[in-house]
Amino acid sequence: MQQESAEKIAIDTLAWLAADPDLFGVFLGATGASVADVRAQAGNPQFLAGVLDFVMMDDAWVIRCCDAQDMRYETLAQARAALPGGDLPNWT
Repeated sequence: MQQESAEKIAIDTLAWLAADPDLFGVFLGATGASVADVRAQAGNPQFLAGVLDFVMMDDAWVIRCCDAQDMRYETLAQARAALPGGDLPNWT
C-alpha cells in the first residue's frame, strides 16, 4: 500500500472515530490531544499513524471501524505499515 492511500484510510478512520463521542473521548484521553490538536494534526502522517495504532488496540474497535467503512479487517494494519513507524517489527 502506498503512503497516500494509507493516509486516506487513516483520515477516514479518524472521521469514524470522531463520529463516536464516547470512543473519541477515550482517544482524546489516551493521547492527551485536544479537539484543536486533532484538527491541526489531521494531515500529519505521524498523527494518522497514531490514530490507526489507537483503533487497532481493540479488536472490537477494528471490527466496528472496518464494518462501518466496508473494508477488510486487515486493511487498517496494512495502512499502518505504510505510515511512519510502520516498518517496526511486530513481536506478537
